[in-house]
Amino acid sequence: MKLKLFLPSVCLASSLAFSAYAEESSEAWLQQAVNTSSRTDVEKMRDINRKPIETLRFFGLQPNMKVVELMPGKGWYSKILSAALMEKGQFYAAFNTNRIPESVKYTATGALTEFQKQAGAGYIFNITSANIGVTDADRVLTFRNIHNFTASARAKLNTAAFNALKSGGVYGIVDHSKRHMEGFTAATWRRIDPVLIIKEAVQAGFIFEDFSTLHARAEDTLQFDTKHKSLVNESDRFTLKFRKP
Repeated sequence: MKLKLFLPSVCLASSLAFSAYAEESSEAWLQQAVNTSSRTDVEKMRDINRKPIETLRFFGLQPNMKVVELMPGKGWYSKILSAALMEKGQFYAAFNTNRIPESVKYTATGALTEFQKQAGAGYIFNITSANIGVTDADRVLTFRNIHNFTASARAKLNTAAFNALKSGGVYGIVDHSKRHMEGFTAATWRRIDPVLIIKEAVQAGFIFEDFSTLHARAEDTLQFDTKHKSLVNESDRFTLKFRKP
């Protein structure tokens, strides 16, 4: 008599069910953070194009992580990260511009020295040194900030991010896309070449792990500044993920 064993099928079904449950739970956890009461209706209106849940999932955010946000500005992402990490994790704002709302729970860290504005259009800065002040972060993230710095300054920021991360940690960058190898112009100063950003991060010691098209905008011709009326806050943005060996 031949016996038929069905255990592998059962195990596979159980595994798939568990994976679906884990993904659903992760989605619910991030959604709860996005729905935090500290966020204004105006901020929530930007969710449709900034896609915070999908973006943070791409960077592998987990509730028990130690996360550093570089140059958080007015705190659009800071409010979400603060809520997401409040119970089990730690949230640090490095090089805070002192514009984060009081409702955001975070620990300030890091220092930039000799912050100097460069000649030309916009606000592009050079720095003498950068030190985040932690060495065991799981994630270092920055959103639409890298374009504000010179090549020399970006090198220092990349090194600071590398030193702040533990081995295996992720460095995530989102910024406004610029045509590859296009030089500086007053009309596009808020943009930066993603290929250049990849090259510079690799030079700092990172492994280029992945990119996402989450913030790709085919209608953006890359010929105007990101504040141009034709874009209405819908600029094409690159989303890059690097890992520290």
